[in-house]
Amino acid sequence: MEVDDPERAIRKISQVGYYRLSGYWYPCRKIDIDSKGYQRQEFGKPKRMSQFLEGTNFSACFELYLFDKKLRMLLMDAIERIEVYFRTVIAHEMGRKDPLAYIDPQYIAEFHTKDYVNNGKTLNAWENWLSSQQDKIDRCTEDHIEWHRASKRSIPFWVAVEAWDFRNTSKYFEMLCEKYQVPIARKVNVQYPRNLKNWLKEINTARNRCAHHSRLWNQSCSNPLRYENSNFFKNLPSSNNNRKRLMGLIAVIWYLISQIGPNSDWIYRIADLIDSAPQLPICTFTAMGIPDSGFPRKAFGI
Repeated sequence: MEVDDPERAIRKISQVGYYRLSGYWYPCRKIDIDSKGYQRQEFGKPKRMSQFLEGTNFSACFELYLFDKKLRMLLMDAIERIEVYFRTVIAHEMGRKDPLAYIDPQYIAEFHTKDYVNNGKTLNAWENWLSSQQDKIDRCTEDHIEWHRASKRSIPFWVAVEAWDFRNTSKYFEMLCEKYQVPIARKVNVQYPRNLKNWLKEINTARNRCAHHSRLWNQSCSNPLRYENSNFFKNLPSSNNNRKRLMGLIAVIWYLISQIGPNSDWIYRIADLIDSAPQLPICTFTAMGIPDSGFPRKAFGI
């Protein structure tokens, strides 16, 4: 690796940690090739050597680390808005039916309320969620929760959601019967609730990565994100790689944000940041599911 300023490199490694930074230069390490030209494997992945690809520079790797930090901050800005919005909408839609609907299994799809066995343990998705959200309420010290607790009043839906995290919110939506999911999905012009369920699950995973300062720029979703059959998505790059990586996440986040706050300039800030990504001897844009030419502004209508 090229190190232009060894003292600075030592200082940055001391501040951030070797293994944290190593995740950003790991793709720049050469792959071990055997005498027949095949990649050697290690732990089910191509084995990396200690030598770096030509042009790997410490300063560029650290710039990638800083770029990833800015990316997390921008994503968290959007995710916060999405999380607050869906907590509010779910509380309004379900609270109209029953102020205590969040603890009533009649609104939950039946298969989520049944026991299942996993690794020898008997589990129940609804009971697990119920326990988790009750724990959040029990530990919450906000005035509106404390007032209901002190007055020994039942905590209505629109108060309880203020103690939820994104996982509680996305999981509750996932477990709802479809007839209750539909009006919530339609609030953001999503035709198929299964798509919104998929989006919220992956956004929650990204939110946890951002909250724990984990690497984001070249991470993958568990499955390619499903796009809606609408004009918004029709011109976007839609290969599995596009939809499974950051490109897909940005697309669904921006779709939701554009429904929640039509005057948002979030996509412009994301586009400018991604186009400023430091260049290393790896394809940074492809690692994010972004085309080689940079952020596809035209496809996003910007």
